[in-house]
Amino acid sequence: MSTRRRISGASGLVLAALSILSLSACSGSDTPAKTDKPPEDVLALAKTKLDETSGLHLSLTTDNLPDGVTGIKSADGVANHDPAFDGKITVVLSGQDFEVPVIAVDGKVYAQVPLTPGWQDIDPTDYGAPDPAELVSPDKGFSALLPATTGIEKGGSVRGGADNKEVLTEYTGTVPDSAVSNIIPSASGDFDVAYTVTADGELREAVLTGDFYNSGDSMTYTIDFDAYGTKTEISAP
Repeated sequence: MSTRRRISGASGLVLAALSILSLSACSGSDTPAKTDKPPEDVLALAKTKLDETSGLHLSLTTDNLPDGVTGIKSADGVANHDPAFDGKITVVLSGQDFEVPVIAVDGKVYAQVPLTPGWQDIDPTDYGAPDPAELVSPDKGFSALLPATTGIEKGGSVRGGADNKEVLTEYTGTVPDSAVSNIIPSASGDFDVAYTVTADGELREAVLTGDFYNSGDSMTYTIDFDAYGTKTEISAP
């Protein structure tokens, strides 16, 4: 009997050790980093990351552009702090979608407008859009939304990033049209916003909901940010 008790006791010690190791492994990079930072400090760091990166890839999408609106359905490209942008924008005109290659640099916006040859110098406000190069401007771009956000609340953890390998923390709040109009000039009223931020402070996604086109209809834009540190030279076509 005493032999069995000694074996049982040893087994208990082994199981306890394995449990400790298991808990230690779970506390690694696969779980969200614990932080006591106030939400305002987290968003301030996210702004700094956006403002200091050499460049990044960004995309903007919506599935519910109001009927009859001339506006942006999607945008996808690379931007830097020259400022400059190189990518594609899908605009809706008279109920039809048009994907337009766009380069914005040196204060001008060039596009390959459908049914016209080559690149054209355009005014983006004709399409309900801003100068795409300004989307990463510290004063007028997406990062300017962060300090303008009020009523910030920390939410739960979500998966995101490439192959959902990142553990992100969600923050919600409200943004006034004075800030959102830098993104979509006709924005009206307050906007609900949800940000997801990485453990090291990179803004990975912003979801904005409100009246972007002063139509009385609420809609949602989702903006994704990745490839921080991208280095690219963008020049006029």
